[in-house]
Amino acid sequence: MISSITSAVKVTILRTLNIRLSLVLPIVLLLTHTDISNAQAPGRRKVDIVPADVEIAYTKGLKFLAAQQAANGSFSKDGNGYSTQPGITGICVLAFLAHGEDAEYGPYADNIKKGINFILMQQADNGYIGSSMYNHGFATLALAEAYGMVNDDNGKLAGSLKKSVALLTSSQDKNPKGAWRYNPDDVRADTTVAGCQIVALLAARNAGIPVPDKNIDKALEYMASCRATRGGYGYTTKTGTKSTLTAIGSLCLSLAKNKDDPSFDTITNYLITTPAGSSHHYIYYHEYYMAQALFHADEEEWKKWNEKNTKVMTASQLGDGGWSDNRLGRSGATGFALLSMALNYRFLPIYEK
Repeated sequence: MISSITSAVKVTILRTLNIRLSLVLPIVLLLTHTDISNAQAPGRRKVDIVPADVEIAYTKGLKFLAAQQAANGSFSKDGNGYSTQPGITGICVLAFLAHGEDAEYGPYADNIKKGINFILMQQADNGYIGSSMYNHGFATLALAEAYGMVNDDNGKLAGSLKKSVALLTSSQDKNPKGAWRYNPDDVRADTTVAGCQIVALLAARNAGIPVPDKNIDKALEYMASCRATRGGYGYTTKTGTKSTLTAIGSLCLSLAKNKDDPSFDTITNYLITTPAGSSHHYIYYHEYYMAQALFHADEEEWKKWNEKNTKVMTASQLGDGGWSDNRLGRSGATGFALLSMALNYRFLPIYEK
């Protein structure tokens, strides 16, 4: 019976169900036997061809993540401590959404909803999610990207997201550096934690949650205070610049629509010419930020980087479909690795330019 329903009616039904069109357009096209070679889903390339090796690796990775999800919704069956926390759960949820998985009716709908519910259950009355600002930032990002993609008729997700944003702005307002570090009451700041919160705030704003301009401006001022003349960002000062920190700084400027910043070209050049280095840790975390930074800064450079990254990711993927990192654990490594390839799909709102 469903095959007899017109394409327009199908889209109307899906919109009524509050499901983002970009998640379901491939299904609509399949049902109507439409040629997708010239179709353009929101936020995706005009010629929508994902490299086969990316799709194979990504689908295997999602199957691995699904198998790691515990009954409480966290992706903690790998036994790593980080995997029990809402930050890694947020990254895993994002990996599913970034592939265009349907949060209501798709094969991973339960995984997505259980992951989101786990995050919501970890939120304290004051809005704080988890036991560190890393957790709070990545969990808030996941809620912001999921908002509008999942059914939120009861307003629970929206309410939680607003509380998360309020916690971020109140924490920042108390911080003498105008940024964040490890907990909401910390008076210190660093570019990794601060960048994580800036991205979360900008994603929430993009989802329609009010975020004061003064908080974004103040946070970007802090990031700029850690930027050296060659464009690289340091951890807490302008010294000791690193590729990962610079990718975070670049992404913050792009998402804030500040690419006209006089330093932006210098920052981009630093990213292109400065390798991550053999001594850097958290390789999948680095590639996660590098993918987004280059895509927003210079898409042609991203294309070249993407080819190399795809080779690295497919070569390091294990037989069970996941990736491994002694620090992040299996679930965390897999989530970040998948998201480093997710711009081949471009389903997440945060990927929109």
